[in-house]
Amino acid sequence: MTFIAALQDRVTPWSDGLEPSDAELEAIEVELPLILAERDLLDAQIMTLDRTPTEVDEQRLRRACRRVLAARTALENRAAYLPSSGGAA
Repeated sequence: MTFIAALQDRVTPWSDGLEPSDAELEAIEVELPLILAERDLLDAQIMTLDRTPTEVDEQRLRRACRRVLAARTALENRAAYLPSSGGAA
């Protein structure tokens, strides 16, 4: 029986594939406001799971929803102005 370690090239190639590329890091940076807004919304939702939401909780939920919508809108508007990679000939 031959044992294969997880770091051998047959299992996991030890190359730049383990680290995110510059393009992937840039994409994460572009989407970061949406990621943070969704995290805040999830946090607000989790806080109200085990109790009846108070007025402050409802305000926090509404504010978090507005931030998510604004971040999604900004991301979509940015994508609309970027050149597309494909096209009809």
